[in-house]
Amino acid sequence: MHQKPNILVIGSANMDMVIQSDHFPSPGETIIGGEFSLIPGGKGANQAVAAARLGGEVSFISQLGKDLFGQQNLSNYQQEGINTSHIFLNPNKPSGVALITVDKSGENTIIVAPGANEALSIKDIHNAINLFEIADIILIQLEIQMPVVCEACRMAFDMGKQIILNPAPATLIPEATYPHLFMITPNETETEIMTGLKVSNLQSAREACLKLQEKGVPNVIITMGAAGAYVHTSEFQGIIPTEKVEVKDTTAAGDTFNGALAVALAKKQGIQEAVKFALKAATLSVQRFGAQTSIPFSTELA
Repeated sequence: MHQKPNILVIGSANMDMVIQSDHFPSPGETIIGGEFSLIPGGKGANQAVAAARLGGEVSFISQLGKDLFGQQNLSNYQQEGINTSHIFLNPNKPSGVALITVDKSGENTIIVAPGANEALSIKDIHNAINLFEIADIILIQLEIQMPVVCEACRMAFDMGKQIILNPAPATLIPEATYPHLFMITPNETETEIMTGLKVSNLQSAREACLKLQEKGVPNVIITMGAAGAYVHTSEFQGIIPTEKVEVKDTTAAGDTFNGALAVALAKKQGIQEAVKFALKAATLSVQRFGAQTSIPFSTELA
């Protein structure tokens, strides 16, 4: 049996409070929604669960509150087989919470109260250097403090490790961090914020990729929803389409993509093969409801 690739995920952990609704309320409007669900989420945790379910040996660096949601999330990660030795329980901050509304087309709006996620520190990252040393791929997002993100990227680069930054939620990244990255995986909105270029077709996607590469990151993948993913690396440049399906809920689709991508790249798959695997996983996830409840297992992608 082949040894599983070692994936280190650094990022946020939330409990998602989800309400289904026909449409999103306008300001000042109260509407009657549908079913309510309490689902483990957070971009970091979602990506860790995706990587674990899709064939990775996963370690997760995060902070949870020392509360009911924190204990529940920690138990969930352990059941997924994730190494939780560097998940810190903060006695002074609540666990992160996300309020999510999902409309009948599967689109969502999300408001996050970061809680303990904001307390994840550079010291926590330094204390987990042993996890950096054994990692084949490191995966990080932007629901934690930017100085922590930048230090993790610097550490990975200095250790010769490949780090993938999923720049979500959309925000500006310090220019000095780009050269530390192995790969960046923005969606169209995040790409526009980082480059100033609106991605509306293949030509604009290519121009945005080139602009990001000029900043120092060699490999760029722009996720484009139902259109698939635009890839710009030395190995391949172009769009990789995805299967058209009926969308139930887009929550965690990007996280599923990134977790799957990290596993495939850590297994030394070629970029086209890796992106196709990641798109297949994300496509399965949008046909299901919720964040971690929607993430598929490797047996479903066989």
